[in-house]
Amino acid sequence: MPDGAINPIVAGFYPDPTICRAGDDYYLAQSSFEYFPGVPIWHSRDLLTWTQIGHILTRRSQFAAGDGRDSAGIYAGTLRHHDGRFFYVTTNVSDYDGGQLIVTADDPAGPWSEPVRVPEAIGIDPDLAWDADGVCYLTWKAMSFTDGEVGILQARLDPASGRFLGPAYPVWQGSGLGAVEAPHLYAVNGRWYLTLAEGGTERGHAVTVARGPHPWGPFEGCPANPILSHRSTIHPTQNTGHADLVRTSGGGWAAVYLGARPRGSTPGFHVLGRETFLAGIDWAEDWPVFDVGRFTIAPADTAFTDDFTGTSLHPRWVVPGTEAETFATLPGSGGADLTPGGRLCARIRDLRWTAEAVIDGPGRFEVRLDDRHTYHLTRYDDRVEAAARIGGADIVLGAAPVAAGPVVLRLAAVTPGSPAVPLGDAGPDDIVLSAGDRDLARFDGRYLSTEVASGFTGRMLALSATTGPVHVRSVTYRPGKE
Repeated sequence: MPDGAINPIVAGFYPDPTICRAGDDYYLAQSSFEYFPGVPIWHSRDLLTWTQIGHILTRRSQFAAGDGRDSAGIYAGTLRHHDGRFFYVTTNVSDYDGGQLIVTADDPAGPWSEPVRVPEAIGIDPDLAWDADGVCYLTWKAMSFTDGEVGILQARLDPASGRFLGPAYPVWQGSGLGAVEAPHLYAVNGRWYLTLAEGGTERGHAVTVARGPHPWGPFEGCPANPILSHRSTIHPTQNTGHADLVRTSGGGWAAVYLGARPRGSTPGFHVLGRETFLAGIDWAEDWPVFDVGRFTIAPADTAFTDDFTGTSLHPRWVVPGTEAETFATLPGSGGADLTPGGRLCARIRDLRWTAEAVIDGPGRFEVRLDDRHTYHLTRYDDRVEAAARIGGADIVLGAAPVAAGPVVLRLAAVTPGSPAVPLGDAGPDDIVLSAGDRDLARFDGRYLSTEVASGFTGRMLALSATTGPVHVRSVTYRPGKE
């Protein structure tokens, strides 16, 4: 069904969307956590169909890896176009004490500059806005992962140096819900509007707004807050929040926001991570009003076949904790050669899907949420083994002998074989693990969900070498129907 309230504009693990417009062109970016390159960036002319044009953080000088732990790395940021230049401000949680990072570019496809650090702004979810005099304001959530939350702070900023132009001060702290974060500041018709995410990025997630005469306030909250939330409803899109507004080329307004699509028995399991959705924005009594069903959005074509012809990876491929150059080589004539030491990953973008990898040598093909939650097929000299890792416990699910030479490893997400509670115990899906034409295992997919594993990412396909080099001839991904 082509319904914008239930179909994301960018499906899969693409959370914390931020958007800007330059002329008739729209640009969209999302957080990417431990995966490198960081911060996928997209282009559209109609807000409905999006093409990835690269990543913003493509060098380790921009994105320090830290220890590469799960759900660390690059958190939410803000993308803006100001005075003919693009700005992106974000937090690298793997380098948290360094403060916020600002990179700039003339072309959003890159290259982006080396980062300017803002060491006085410790926290997450930074936003940049400029007033009519060109004064830049940085607004962010001040917090410590050990000492807790401070609140929403703001400071006048020199973005070229990263220095504050005065002391930081608190602004609006939200409507009273918990986990106040994700500030975005907008000037509209002589007023300043400050949107926040509240309630946490789970089922209680919400968008709230306040307005005032200046970028710093004083702010009054909207009487209708929250202006977006699907909490305590049976809407198929949940966790809605973390919105960013944009004025359209036609003079109207729209917003991008994150949502999740849980499936299966209570409490519901979302497996793709938080995804990017689009809403229309109306104005009533000078307050923004969300219309999540305004746009007709058909599911995007997510199918691909990659035989790795050429000398560079498609932007779908990212790596957790390290860089592809350390373990992956593309000869140019087709196929990818991997050595032990890293995983080549691509986001899973559908609720039902089939993926095949043709490999030659000792390698692994997996669907993973993080290092402690993965289902995988491993090719040994004489057999393929299907296994699962759940919370660090390793379980062998099945095995089959294979001959020397290339083998087709297949993973698929299918409809659960059990009905939902109380008639059964269905999870969000079943994962079928196969080698050639033989199914080796079928396993409940709930253990690769955020509700079980925790964290902020989503399911990924991953390729890796195990005991020695492996040649990956091709990877094919096909969406299915629920």
